[in-house]
Amino acid sequence: MKLFVISDIHGSVKYASIALEKFNKAHYDNLVILGDLYYHGPRNPLPEEYNPKEVSIKLNAIKDQIIAINGNCDAEVDQMISEFPIEKKRVLITPSNKKIGLIHGHHGVDELGKCDLYLTGHTHISVLEQKDGSVFANPGSISLPKAEKSRNYIIVNNDEIFIYDLLTDELINRAKY
Repeated sequence: MKLFVISDIHGSVKYASIALEKFNKAHYDNLVILGDLYYHGPRNPLPEEYNPKEVSIKLNAIKDQIIAINGNCDAEVDQMISEFPIEKKRVLITPSNKKIGLIHGHHGVDELGKCDLYLTGHTHISVLEQKDGSVFANPGSISLPKAEKSRNYIIVNNDEIFIYDLLTDELINRAKY
């Protein structure tokens, strides 16, 4: 199972386009979006090239490959412009029987049960850490990063996870899970 993981697009067609270009160049099973697809939210500034409708058109073009998780800035209307489901949470099982839990926020991972890898969004801060026998990873926001200047994405390939810089493809961190 090979996943391309992003989070917190917040309607930026610029950064969504960059991520989708990378996704389309390689052979990934799915594009995983960990929430906050279109709206920028009341506490955030407008991201570069803010165009939620254009983001939805680009995502709908690959609708059969998307696994999307509902974020705190996502609303019912977002489901109306998306031709793919936006779920509250989801657990994926890898071919090697490892469990990957997907949820937007860092709170609520207990709702997923025990997983080998937890992928979360929401904080806009990239994280890769091991805790209590599991790996916790967050790509940060591709459009509005907070703690670091880099805009990151995650690749999950078999039993390994890699965090890369969206603009330079520099490897930021990696781990086995």
